[in-house]
Amino acid sequence: MGQDVRSPRGPRCIALVGPFQSGKTTLLEAILARTGAIPRAGSVDAGTSVGDATPEARDHKMTVGLTAATTSFMGDSYTFLDCPGSIEFAHDMRAALPAVDAAIVVCEADEKKLPQLQIILRELEELKIPRFLFLNKIDRANERIRETLAMLQPASRVPLVLRQIPIWKGELIEGFVDLALERAFIYREHKASEVIALEGGDLDREKEARFSMLEKLADHDDALMEQLLEDIQPPRDAVFDDLARELREGLICPVLLGAAARENGVLRLMKALRHEAPGVAETATRLGVTETKDALGYVFKTLHSQHGGKLSLTRLLAGHLDDGATLQSSSGGAGRISGILAVNGAYDTKRASAEAGDTVALAKLDPVKTGDTVSNGKTPPSALITIEPTPPVLAISVAATDRKDDVKLGQALMRLHEEDPSLMIVQNAKTHDTVLWGQGEMHLRVASERLRDRFGVKVTSHPPAIGYQETIRKPITQRGRHKKQSGGHGQFGDVVLDIKPLPRGDGFKFAETVVGGAVPRNYIPAVEEGVVDGLARGPLGFPVTDVEVTLTDGSYHSVDSSDLAFRTAARVGLNEGLPQCQPVLLEPIHVVEIVCPTDATAKINAILSARRGQILGFDTREGWTGWDCVRAMMPEAEIGELIVELRSATAGAGSFTRQFDHMAEVTGRAADQIIAAHQHAA
Repeated sequence: MGQDVRSPRGPRCIALVGPFQSGKTTLLEAILARTGAIPRAGSVDAGTSVGDATPEARDHKMTVGLTAATTSFMGDSYTFLDCPGSIEFAHDMRAALPAVDAAIVVCEADEKKLPQLQIILRELEELKIPRFLFLNKIDRANERIRETLAMLQPASRVPLVLRQIPIWKGELIEGFVDLALERAFIYREHKASEVIALEGGDLDREKEARFSMLEKLADHDDALMEQLLEDIQPPRDAVFDDLARELREGLICPVLLGAAARENGVLRLMKALRHEAPGVAETATRLGVTETKDALGYVFKTLHSQHGGKLSLTRLLAGHLDDGATLQSSSGGAGRISGILAVNGAYDTKRASAEAGDTVALAKLDPVKTGDTVSNGKTPPSALITIEPTPPVLAISVAATDRKDDVKLGQALMRLHEEDPSLMIVQNAKTHDTVLWGQGEMHLRVASERLRDRFGVKVTSHPPAIGYQETIRKPITQRGRHKKQSGGHGQFGDVVLDIKPLPRGDGFKFAETVVGGAVPRNYIPAVEEGVVDGLARGPLGFPVTDVEVTLTDGSYHSVDSSDLAFRTAARVGLNEGLPQCQPVLLEPIHVVEIVCPTDATAKINAILSARRGQILGFDTREGWTGWDCVRAMMPEAEIGELIVELRSATAGAGSFTRQFDHMAEVTGRAADQIIAAHQHAA
């Protein structure tokens, strides 16, 4: 395949990914402007970009959700998926990547962002997605390209292969040399670059850099290796063939240069995509799609628009799809399409049908969710891929400011979860709180803003309740009596309870050793219910655990005794007995496993120690060069905003998982403060 001839591959879908604030949205604007999809490029800072069309994105001047925009270049259709760079919104990227033909990884020469770059490249590598690296902001570069490439290489498990080298004018870069074309170009702001003669020192540098590129390609091409050894210049078409093949096979990651804000390097990038990126047929093969006459698509994003209802962003991988068709989904639901929309940022236009390769929004497919495979066949298709959300790391309790909006809040939260499955909603049965779990502080803030602005539900929020409990240290025997006379039948119940502590983690046990019918057997279940009632809130104000209660004796009245009377007597006995049992506060302890860049490990250890963490050890993160894994025991109360400090210490790249391990005693001043705060809140 030469640079001017290629076989048709249908509409392409390309992901724009990269570290936070690397310039992905700006690159999308430049692409849309240079290809004529928009009259001129908008600006993230001015809030005029196609990519950041939502109020939340414009307020925070950052991408907080996936945006799709379609354009054409040299007769081919391309849909670009602008994916958030922040790790907190990474689920949108992870759900979309299986559907794309290739990815453009936008990055800059910033060593601090290397861990974020490594996370993104690892995702692409594991999904076997061909990828170009676009080295952005080249107009601000102050290091030589070889030094920059050496700095970036540890983030990639395959060789980063320079496709271009810069042309320097003093300390500034004024253009580039295309090593495959062997042509030199001078940048012109917001215009196509100007071809210039390649001569002098630039020519010498080009020959050296081109030879280095060919050497890396020759690692996977014996014929090319022989040509290089014999000092034979390979045909240009053969070089392009190798670049395309090795890109698609995941053997190399080509590196191109540019400055998106000036629209420099955009046309070269588009031509590389046109000639070298695979099409939908290769993507379908990668996903295991077997030959089918039915339309087959993958739903990578769900949106709820204020006026248009539910939209399912879908990549059609095979077949032809008409508006009004009924689709079966891999999750078992079925629905009828009530509109096929072409996607272009916030502006969608209706179309009658879609073909293999198209990326479209399907309207009002209520049973279909993100990650589903859909088909217009007669039977539900098998799921092509499953993307599990990353475990959440931060939580807030939310409640509608106006109680009459409680039902509305529940519906809005369900829609938020549909749009972003990495948001989790948990109902705390003990506190009756609605707890919203997310991937970080900004993730939850944006969720709250969407509840207010898009769904019209104002919410108040506060940190969720910690699962404190209490237990006892000393056994006692306690009588509980309930006697009440109010005319007619009275109430009478009398029990004797042995209350004693159990080993940590044993929970609650109830037994009875009643003899002689002191408490009739039909009342014993009511006694146990009363004991459970009494353990719900102990003398310190928390649920009581690790306690065994044995009913040993009691008395009854043939007329006035009842289930309710014995249940009340048992509760009275617990309430009077527990304060005498030396109650002690318990707090939940979790095992926390943190992954972080190695150079941040010392900071992480200090953060854990300051949060009452007991460090269990650390090791290198398996399969991740330059990363560590730190394990520690931490109180649940200290984990609350751990992620905020962790992200600050790791330039936004670190994360953690947690798992409950055991309950531990809290004594002294710490216990007094917890109890006082709980009483004040109550």
